[in-house]
Amino acid sequence: MGSFKERWNITSNWQVVVIIVVFAVTGSTSAFIAKPILALFGITKETISLWLYYPLYIVMIFPVYQVLLVSFGFLFGQFKFFWAFEKKMLRSMKLGFIADFFEK
Repeated sequence: MGSFKERWNITSNWQVVVIIVVFAVTGSTSAFIAKPILALFGITKETISLWLYYPLYIVMIFPVYQVLLVSFGFLFGQFKFFWAFEKKMLRSMKLGFIADFFEK
C-alpha cells in the first residue's frame, strides 16, 4: 500500500481502501447502467446488430464512468482525490477543456 499512498499522495491506509472500493463500485455500476441508457434510445441487442451494439455499449460506459467516479468519490468522502484524478485523466486524453469548463 505504500506505493499507492506515495503515488496518489494520500496519507492513510484507510484512504487507499476507500479509493480502491470506489474504483470497483464505479466500474461495475457504469457497466450496469449503460444498458438501460442505451435502451432509452431504442438500442438493444434485438434492434441492432451485435457488431454495432457492443461498441456502442462500450462507448456509453465511458461518460457514465466519468460521472459516477466523481459522484461515488463524493459519497465516500474522497471528492478532492477523484476530481483531481478525473481532471488528470481528461487532460491525458486531450479532453482537458471539459475539466476547464467546470473550473470556472
